[in-house]
Amino acid sequence: MKITVIGTGYVGLVTGTCLAEMGNHVVCLDLDVEKIRILEDGGIPIHEPGLLDMVTRNRAAGRLQFTTDIVSAVNHGTLQFIGVGTPPDEDGSADLKYVLAAARNVGRHMTDYKVVINKSTVPVGTGEKVRAAIAEELKQRGSTVDFAVVSNPEFLKEGAAVEDFMRPDRIVVGADDERAILLMRALYSPFIRNHDRLLVMDIKSAEFTKYAANSMLATRISFMNELALLSEKVGVDIELVRKGIGSDPRIGYHFLYAGAGYGGSCFPKDVKALITTANQNGIELQVLQAVEAANERQKHILVDKIVARFGEDLRGRQVAIWGLAFKPNTDDMREAPSRVVIAELARRGAKLKAYDPVAIPEARRVMSDVPGLSFVDNQAQALEGSDALVVLTEWKEFKSPDFELIKSSLKQPVVIDGRNLYDPDLMLALGIEYTGIGRSAKPRA
Repeated sequence: MKITVIGTGYVGLVTGTCLAEMGNHVVCLDLDVEKIRILEDGGIPIHEPGLLDMVTRNRAAGRLQFTTDIVSAVNHGTLQFIGVGTPPDEDGSADLKYVLAAARNVGRHMTDYKVVINKSTVPVGTGEKVRAAIAEELKQRGSTVDFAVVSNPEFLKEGAAVEDFMRPDRIVVGADDERAILLMRALYSPFIRNHDRLLVMDIKSAEFTKYAANSMLATRISFMNELALLSEKVGVDIELVRKGIGSDPRIGYHFLYAGAGYGGSCFPKDVKALITTANQNGIELQVLQAVEAANERQKHILVDKIVARFGEDLRGRQVAIWGLAFKPNTDDMREAPSRVVIAELARRGAKLKAYDPVAIPEARRVMSDVPGLSFVDNQAQALEGSDALVVLTEWKEFKSPDFELIKSSLKQPVVIDGRNLYDPDLMLALGIEYTGIGRSAKPRA
């Protein structure tokens, strides 16, 4: 199939590349000249495991191309994927200006049947707005060319997006046009040959499904974080509780890890957007409001633990930071708990030495104004001369560190673990003063 993907950010680039991998001819359009230059020069503008190799392979095969030319891109694909950003507006709602601009460009330049597929995360009712925008452009041209609008939300995890796209657990298609549905089935059939995972529904339900999914996952995280706070008060190990409830098949183990709070480009934005949609329709989503409030509180919990240990005035103190990205296998710093922790510690006068395997360039960009913050090249450099180690991202290389190096490098062996990577009893045996989230070493009899 000939496919156009509008937007070469996280969603658009992964979508276009994975579709090209299955033999389709894909043109990716972006008006950001710098992004297209990076892609044309053989790089990618985001960090995503496995993506660069796949882009390189499909460019070499001639199946994947990049352009800033709107007219040629619209003319190319029968299927026109919209994968542009929907940043939160001032009131918390999703800003649709980029989505609707993309739709208008399709309507302005299309000369034959198109299926316009919304891959961006958008509020309920956006499909109707996209349809109206295209129809208006066609009317101004005096054109009667037929088209269809489809909602096809993405369910990709940052850090595992290529795997998720190539082996989906479900593909949601919202459509009311039989021809469009047939084309979508044909497009995705190579991805689901072993088991049909394609769910066809109306457009509004498809749009809602995406928000509901992310809000449910965010709810699980905030719920466990609240239980972790209570666990600390009553002497319970939240990790044991996680295993106890996760073994129930009705609950499962996913997204039950207590930690420093969720972040990234999806959960915070989508929870806020769903709350706003509800308010606009006279409904108060009390559970989601609590989820959001609990998450904001959780981002400050590690700061509270450091203050409890060292005092409110942190002048003269140095803190080692392991992990900056909101999760491993990405360089995404959007809404990352590290940003709150670092800002609060710096405000109290602490110096900070931060290390992350991938996210330092992005962290430099978004935290350039934080006083006393420096970035180092490895874990050991962050430890040198620091009063404590704070772990904020669960990168694999942090999971089994050299504990003797930690003890010898820190002024005092204090580890504050925001991702519960280490066993409290082991740390106690090693002579390390350890604080996790909802966990503590059990005193020996």
